[in-house]
Amino acid sequence: MASSLTEVEIRLRKVVSNISVEIEKYSKELETIGIVNEVEQAECKCCGLKEDCTPAYIVEVQEYYSGNWVCGLCSEAVKERLIRAPKTSTGDAVASHREFFQKFNNTARLNPNLSLACKLRDIAKRSCENRSSKNSSMTKLARSTSCFPKIDLRD
Repeated sequence: MASSLTEVEIRLRKVVSNISVEIEKYSKELETIGIVNEVEQAECKCCGLKEDCTPAYIVEVQEYYSGNWVCGLCSEAVKERLIRAPKTSTGDAVASHREFFQKFNNTARLNPNLSLACKLRDIAKRSCENRSSKNSSMTKLARSTSCFPKIDLRD
């Protein structure tokens, strides 16, 4: 029984060594063609995220985003910005998103409480501006007289 286990082990070792020889052979062929080391690391110009990509993909993304490599999440934000303001150039949209991201990093990540206070202030400011612009454009309606001029609570 012990001799049969050693035979199985020997056969497995031969199979493993044969496979490793084949892998080395193909990897050497691919290296001569230049396919194996075709992955580069690209860094997002907005958020700084690094991704492993092929050079062809890096060039394609840079051409689309005015020479800037942008990660997938930031690219969606830039596309959204282009949809909201169609006259904006792609380079301006990338620069705008980069500024927004840097502002976010400086406030939200360093001091979340300050970020929340700033956002609430901005919401209140916009709300106040919206109310004042609506009030100036609309004329106030006079209160109409009710069917019951007085409500009697003494029943």
